[in-house]
Amino acid sequence: MLPQHAQEIYKEAFNHAFDEYAERGPEGREETAHKVAWSAVKKKYRKDEASGRWRAAQ
Repeated sequence: MLPQHAQEIYKEAFNHAFDEYAERGPEGREETAHKVAWSAVKKKYRKDEASGRWRAAQ
């Protein structure tokens, strides 16, 4: 599970991208918004392969 802060980053990035890419249609818009949101999370967090937990990037 993502830490609370990472969830907030995801939500904000998703909502912004969802609004930004309206011209891509419903499916393309949602897919793009998810990609943008994960990219935003991965700038600040990394998943520890051994434990499977998300940790703040160093």
